[in-house]
Amino acid sequence: MGAEGSRSEVLQGTLDLLILKTLETMGPMHGWGIARRLEQVSDNLLQMNQGTVYPALNRLERTGLVKGEWSVTESHRRARYYSLTPAGRRRLRAEEKNWDRMAAVITRVLRSEA
Repeated sequence: MGAEGSRSEVLQGTLDLLILKTLETMGPMHGWGIARRLEQVSDNLLQMNQGTVYPALNRLERTGLVKGEWSVTESHRRARYYSLTPAGRRRLRAEEKNWDRMAAVITRVLRSEA
């Protein structure tokens, strides 16, 4: 992460978790919408672009965690909409627990005094 107030890049596993959570919260979305939602929720501190989001969506689709279907956007353009699969929902639950556990460990280490 960069200095306070700067935009940050997201690690692959973390990005997968954020995408799965966004789809759970918002329902089916296209890649551009997912990227904008993540930027919005992070107060524009996360840097999302096509080179980041679409490879993650393709990977998640190949592993069966999301399902993509072609549809038409509100602006009448064709786009691939992604939704969470039951396997994706199970993975999300497991990753949320792992994230909470790791965050607690990291916090403990950062707060420890030598």
